[in-house]
Amino acid sequence: MSHTPHELSEEFPDKVEAMQALKASNAHFSRLADEYHEVNRAVHRAETNVEPMEELAEVELRKKRAALKDEIWGMLANA
Repeated sequence: MSHTPHELSEEFPDKVEAMQALKASNAHFSRLADEYHEVNRAVHRAETNVEPMEELAEVELRKKRAALKDEIWGMLANA
């Protein structure tokens, strides 16, 4: 399997333990992390032409990924 960039553990390497704890104790954080993972994989598949899509759709996925990442970071910063 190829390497998928922008995984949460790479984006926040110093917060891996906090992410694991939040995923176990906070259902909202767990859902956000799962959704981020799904969106990030979709972006990667589009960028590598495994599952090509229209440019506007790809841009919207990137925006969604960024919004999820911002919300995840907010929760990590307050943990």
